[in-house]
Amino acid sequence: MRIEVVDNATDFAALRDEWNELLASSKSDSMFLTWEWLYTWWMHLGQSTRLFIITARSGSQLVAIAPLVLTRTGVGPLGVPLLESAGTGSIGSDYLDFIVNSSWEAPGIEALTSFLIRTGLSIRLHRVNENSALAKIVSAHLADREWKCVEIATDVCPFIDLSAGSWDAYLSTLRPSHRKHFTRGFNNLGKGQSVSFDQVSSEDARRAALRDVIELHLRRWSTRGGSDAFNDPNVLAFHEELSRLALERGWLRLSRLTVDGVAAAAFYGFRYGPTFHYYQSGFDPTFEHYSVGLVTIGLTIRAAIEEGAAEYDLLHGNEKYKFLWATQVRRLARLELYPPGLVGRMHRRTRRVVSAAKKLARSVLRSNGSSLEVPNFN
Repeated sequence: MRIEVVDNATDFAALRDEWNELLASSKSDSMFLTWEWLYTWWMHLGQSTRLFIITARSGSQLVAIAPLVLTRTGVGPLGVPLLESAGTGSIGSDYLDFIVNSSWEAPGIEALTSFLIRTGLSIRLHRVNENSALAKIVSAHLADREWKCVEIATDVCPFIDLSAGSWDAYLSTLRPSHRKHFTRGFNNLGKGQSVSFDQVSSEDARRAALRDVIELHLRRWSTRGGSDAFNDPNVLAFHEELSRLALERGWLRLSRLTVDGVAAAAFYGFRYGPTFHYYQSGFDPTFEHYSVGLVTIGLTIRAAIEEGAAEYDLLHGNEKYKFLWATQVRRLARLELYPPGLVGRMHRRTRRVVSAAKKLARSVLRSNGSSLEVPNFN
């Protein structure tokens, strides 16, 4: 098994076709592990780190990838280099993992594990599916070799099983009060107004609809303290490029709900494999009395059922509105893997110092009656 580290954008770009072919053969196949997602993240949001993508080949065949970057934890003399998942940060990547051809799982994981041990670096894997086979296997292999492995629960992803097979069948599973709320909002929208709900299919429509998503999302949150979803030029550039690539691949699900020609709500999501993903949305508060946000989610669930998706994933977050629609969750965790020896001890010590500093800062803020939040350094 031949191991190489991809550490530059040119070589990363050249992996595109091989990467997605491998991903499709892997148990970890996910929108957030596609070349399109992670390469676009790297180009626009990964520049404070160094690429450290580990590839394993049998002959010329790519059989395993560890999509990682090299970064540092702590500050000043406490800063310790470590490897962490590519895609980490503000864009909300879920289900990050290693990518291994299912037919080569045992030798592929062994090759990645052996190389990670040789680096001697601590590893932090973010938003791993709690049931992930690959990341858990690597973690277990490292634990067998005297590494300290810590799993920390971080979030949940509510999702809907669409096996009911029809919109009416799914509606019948909802609580009566919520079903009536959706139906009333949808019916009221159509009284005396021209209403349409359209999914974009052209490049010009994509650009316009994405602008609507961003504008309506920010408008909705402007009176609620703001949102950090689209507040960074690099994040905006990421979504501009990613949505263009997703449209080319047939993954993009970008829709607008218009009332008399005015965009009342907009939806930004993806269909990848059997799964329809809810990523982000926005609505005009002027139409709030029609429950346009709720209606839009309902219409996208109906669209997912009609196009034959097996599942509707609302992705990470335990917001109450998600549980009006979904009753099942996947749990996400962060895996922290520390090597034996000095580096592992330094990293664990740094982790404890940072955690203690955060707790102290929060305690001080509470005692002062402040509502400010301490940034998350994890």
